[in-house]
Amino acid sequence: MGGSTGLASRQVILVARPTGIAQAEHFAVRTGSARAPDDGELLIRNRFLSVEPAMRGWIADAGNYADPVAIGSVMRALAAGEVVASNAAGYAPGDRVAGWFGWQDYATVRPDAVVRKVMQDDLPLSLSLGVLGINGVTALLALTRIGQPAPGETVLVSTAAGAVGSAVGQIAKILGCRAVGIAGGAAKARSCIEDFGYDAAIDYRADGLGEAIAHHCPDGVHVYFDNVAGRISDTVMPLLANRARVVVCGTASIADWSVWPSGPRVERHLLVKRARMEGFVIFDHADAYQAAVDQLATWVRDGRLRYREDILDGIESAPDALAGLYRGENAGKRIIQLHDTE
Repeated sequence: MGGSTGLASRQVILVARPTGIAQAEHFAVRTGSARAPDDGELLIRNRFLSVEPAMRGWIADAGNYADPVAIGSVMRALAAGEVVASNAAGYAPGDRVAGWFGWQDYATVRPDAVVRKVMQDDLPLSLSLGVLGINGVTALLALTRIGQPAPGETVLVSTAAGAVGSAVGQIAKILGCRAVGIAGGAAKARSCIEDFGYDAAIDYRADGLGEAIAHHCPDGVHVYFDNVAGRISDTVMPLLANRARVVVCGTASIADWSVWPSGPRVERHLLVKRARMEGFVIFDHADAYQAAVDQLATWVRDGRLRYREDILDGIESAPDALAGLYRGENAGKRIIQLHDTE
């Protein structure tokens, strides 16, 4: 085992298993010492930590696509920073990297924890956690591989002002589609149009959600990019167009999957409309990750893909960051920025 580096490393530890959405009391910030890398390992100084809606599933007891974070462990998270020391081939001090480094100041990891080297030196490092990271890549690959939108079709997106949804709407427009967003609150609905170029946006908190969707999607919904499940998605299903595609990317509106939610059934709508519904998990698409990043970066540089970041200050903000995300407090991709402790 590598010895101590003498570098203080604050870590966010999962101390209790939540039911539903994790709150600040389910985490604790503790300080230890960063471990020096063994042969084949890297020591990484994190600069930005990502906050994802999917974290709720990563720490839940209920079955998920990944093993739950263990009690007493550092919170699983994507992060971005630079290599401080390397005993691994292909990495050198100063390299900018993004990967599974956890909510902590320093991470000692093997290269398989690195998602990619960040080569876009002309763009902010924080983007590797958002529009040039898992959120933007999910938007592009889920929309194109499962949604398969054709020019002229209508793409309806829930949580349309969020980190994934805002990218989906813009990519749909780049591909020649009409983009309609669903967001929570008048301000976020307005942001869909003013910041992200949606053709129309609907505040789901207002009355008449179904009528509004029908009005803005007069030919039906050809692609529904579903980030929420629940009541909103139940409302969309009768409004699908023939041969529609439903991309299931998230279930943010369901607070607790240990109590199975009741609601309308989708089978009849899928049958009658000959529609298709498929889930998307980014881990299944590693083969296309780098090419997707390259395409997204080109669109960002060209001004065709815009983004917003919601940056929290310091690791002390991490314990409540996920709960705040589900409270709808963020305006854009939620990121925690770390600072030197020395």
